[in-house]
Amino acid sequence: MTTLILPPELFAGDEAPVEGDTYRHLFRSRRLAVGDRVRVVDGAGSARWAEVAAVDRRRGTLRLLEPAPTREPEYRLELVVATPKRDRASWLVEKATEVGVAAVRFVASERSPRELGAGSLERLGRVAAAAVGQCGRSRVPEVTGVHGWEEVGGLLGGFGDRWVLHTAEEPAAVSAWDRAGESGVVAIGPEGGWTEEEFAELLGAGCRAVWLGERVLRVETAAVVAAAAVLLG
Repeated sequence: MTTLILPPELFAGDEAPVEGDTYRHLFRSRRLAVGDRVRVVDGAGSARWAEVAAVDRRRGTLRLLEPAPTREPEYRLELVVATPKRDRASWLVEKATEVGVAAVRFVASERSPRELGAGSLERLGRVAAAAVGQCGRSRVPEVTGVHGWEEVGGLLGGFGDRWVLHTAEEPAAVSAWDRAGESGVVAIGPEGGWTEEEFAELLGAGCRAVWLGERVLRVETAAVVAAAAVLLG
C-alpha cells in the first residue's frame, strides 16, 4: 500500500492535488489509476485513506476518506546519539525511522566532536520523510543537532525511562530494557565510548546502563539495535 505525506492543510481537507515528483511516482512509476486507494499521512502521527479521483497528463487528485491505521508505536522513544560521520548519520536516521523512533538528537561528545555540515539536517529530514513513505508509518521523526554536551541533561529530561549503552564486561550487573513509563530515551556513545566523566553524568541524569553483547558495534548499528530492543522486544 502506497503511503503519501501531505502538508497538514491538505491532509485536513476533502481533496488533495498531486503534482511534480509525487505525480510521476504515483501515476508513472506506480501506474495508479482512478479508483485506486492510497494511504496519506500528515507526518505528525495521523493517517487517512484516500482514493484517486482524477488523473490527467500533469496532475492527479486524491479524494480523502476515513481515518487509517497510524502504524505508530504506543511507546515514544527518542535517541540521543554521539554524532557519527554524515553517511552513517543518514543510514541511522533511515533505519531508526523504520523501527519507529520519534526523534534522533545528535550531540557532540569528547570523542565525537564533529559537526554534520551545512544543509545536513535538511537532508536528514528528507531521508526520514522518504523512510516514512517506504515503511508506512505516519510520523516523520525530528532530527536535531548537533547539540552541545551542556544540552544533554535537557534532552534526557521528561522521559519516564532513560538508558545509556555501556560496553560492560559483566553483563549481569547491567540493567535490562524494562519499560516503566510511556516514553523513553537511549543515549548512544561514539565508537570510542563515552568518557568516564560523560558516562558518570549520564548515570547522574537518571540513565540505566544497558548492554548489547560482547561484540563492538558501530554507532549507527548500536542505535538501531537499541531502538529495536525497546520498541520491538
